[in-house]
Amino acid sequence: MRKHFWWIGSVLLLVTVSFISWTPAKATKNIENIKTTLTAKQVFEQYVNTVYQTAGLQEAGLDAAVFHKAITGYLNIKASNKVKNANVLTVVDFTKSSRVKRMWIIDMVNQTLLLNTLVAHGQGSGDDMATNFSDINQSHQSSLGFYLADDVYVGKHGRSLRLDGLDEGFNTSARARGIVVHAADYVSEGTINTLGRLGRSHGCPAVSPAVVTQVINTLKGKTVFFINGNNTQYSSKYLDENILPDFAAPDSTLMAMN
Repeated sequence: MRKHFWWIGSVLLLVTVSFISWTPAKATKNIENIKTTLTAKQVFEQYVNTVYQTAGLQEAGLDAAVFHKAITGYLNIKASNKVKNANVLTVVDFTKSSRVKRMWIIDMVNQTLLLNTLVAHGQGSGDDMATNFSDINQSHQSSLGFYLADDVYVGKHGRSLRLDGLDEGFNTSARARGIVVHAADYVSEGTINTLGRLGRSHGCPAVSPAVVTQVINTLKGKTVFFINGNNTQYSSKYLDENILPDFAAPDSTLMAMN
């Protein structure tokens, strides 16, 4: 009798364990799909936060939301094979006063901040704060969006760096307008002390003569250059997170993004 009960108990235990460990195939697939989707988003956010923290961008005054936009565009533009030098990302934030350092040049491979410096906006965009933006010639306004910092030439401002706009309707007239990175004496602490703001350009992101060589040499050769500003009309296909590279793939590690 005891043997009989022992045998029945063993069978019941085996059935219970099997039932607990069994998961319908469809349910397993759904769980894996959800996990993959979440992982893609999580890994992208982790990458953004890692670069932001490692490069000390918060301490340097770059807003996290602005950097998030910049790096989204950077990755999408890089994936489109438009970029020849993916080592560098430049961010300009015209939501900030001209009295503060609002240009950041970031080494994306080593995740370091190479330079944080003053940069001017166009005189048609505003005084201390840039509030108006245009892609129209002779507007003397700055243009928002993503650019490729391309080739170097010597013009009326000396050695300068041409910018090619990538956002149709917002900055694609940049080359025709002569929107370039160049040196300007009015980009200085002295001008801020005298005027209460920086001097202004005709739409170019002008920098101090003290840093122009470093800026041009670092950015030249088709690097990504992003100008942010307060404009509810601005949009860009490069800000679409749905077309980002596949961060969920096992071999798509953070290092593989470099």
